[in-house]
Amino acid sequence: MAENGGHVSREATHGAPIWRERSNFIIAATIDSGNTEFASEQLWARRVDESHFELCCIPFFAYDLALGDVVETNRQYVVRRVTKRSGRYVIRVYFPNAHCPRDEIAQEMTDRGALLEWSSTNLVAVDVRDRAEARQLAAFLQQQEDLGRLVYEAGKTT
Repeated sequence: MAENGGHVSREATHGAPIWRERSNFIIAATIDSGNTEFASEQLWARRVDESHFELCCIPFFAYDLALGDVVETNRQYVVRRVTKRSGRYVIRVYFPNAHCPRDEIAQEMTDRGALLEWSSTNLVAVDVRDRAEARQLAAFLQQQEDLGRLVYEAGKTT
């Protein structure tokens, strides 16, 4: 934890990155801590060169980053920008109710080809390979959200 302007901020970490076997480096991304206690997110990556890294995890909080993206970092290994997009999409799913069929929904997402990385028992980052898959999964998640089982969002701001 770090002291940040009078309040304590933390770094979100990945306990089980989806491409752990490919990873050989840890970098960070600064995140908007408006809805969370975290000020940054630790990201598992594969080093491409001195300042470029391929992301090997699905971001829980950082926007506009996806599994497989190649990013450029500064000297402190904090993401500056994406230099090559993987074409993959990130969807985040939050389960506010402990009694919802979380495991069934997670299984349905993986059956549809999604990769899952859990941040906690209530929050999962979901990777899908392309826009068409993202649209199909979003339609399923919207049905689940309409039933009050979850809340979801896209990991992109643009």
